[in-house]
Amino acid sequence: MQYETIRCDIEERILTITLHRPEELNAFTPRMGKELVAAFDQADADDEVRAVIVTGAGRAFCAGADLSEGTGTFYSQVSGGGDTLETHRDGGGMVALRIFESKKPVIAAINGSAVGVGITMTLPMDIRLASTNARMGFVFARRGIVLEACSSWFLPRVVGIGKAAEWVYSGRVFAADEALQAGLISRVVAPEGLLEAARALGREIADHTSAVSVALSRQLLWRMLGADHPMEAHKIESKCIFWMAKSADAYEGVMSFLEKRPARFTLKPSCDLPPFYPWWPERRFP
Repeated sequence: MQYETIRCDIEERILTITLHRPEELNAFTPRMGKELVAAFDQADADDEVRAVIVTGAGRAFCAGADLSEGTGTFYSQVSGGGDTLETHRDGGGMVALRIFESKKPVIAAINGSAVGVGITMTLPMDIRLASTNARMGFVFARRGIVLEACSSWFLPRVVGIGKAAEWVYSGRVFAADEALQAGLISRVVAPEGLLEAARALGREIADHTSAVSVALSRQLLWRMLGADHPMEAHKIESKCIFWMAKSADAYEGVMSFLEKRPARFTLKPSCDLPPFYPWWPERRFP
């Protein structure tokens, strides 16, 4: 796909996706949603990509949905393609679901304002870092709409139902320090150091871990959020341990430790995942 609203750059085995509509504060459009899905497809298909960073160009991360069409913006987005109540699929939700399925760890580097879909799209990302300049808000009720991008599932799991309710019902915008205190983000960084902090974290993953171990662990963490008993985690972890224990990466991990040298892992997520992956039932929109 030819990207118009995002930029993709690979360096040191890290794919950086930059939301790139700086004059519009990187406001989200249906085109941006499709390009983000394509970029994550690209990341999963490329075994040289070990981690993904998502950030914004200019002074904003993403100012939410593009409201340039005025009062008809939301209606035109849901009805413009001939959608009905039963067939419409929220564009932010399609992005969130694609990130949720990612085989690569995803780091959000929130460099400025992130409101509406600009913050909900980060919820299925694994780690969120924010600039001291960042401000966030789940502003949907102030625009007469509701949560999207699967955030009614993700947000309470990230920060708890009480804080999620406070933010969503009020629709207020809040600073990075409050987000840090609530666990929405893991670190607040000076603006000039944000991308380097995200890249350092990406390099830590790329340089020292097995890509297949990370891919399996990522899905173990996310999928078990919905399990109703720890026995579900025990069963699938047992399968993963049994399969990985016989792998070249497990052998290399032990030998590199014993020989006191950097590990050289060789398994690839594109072709070396176990035959029981994915172990969850496929979910399709009816």
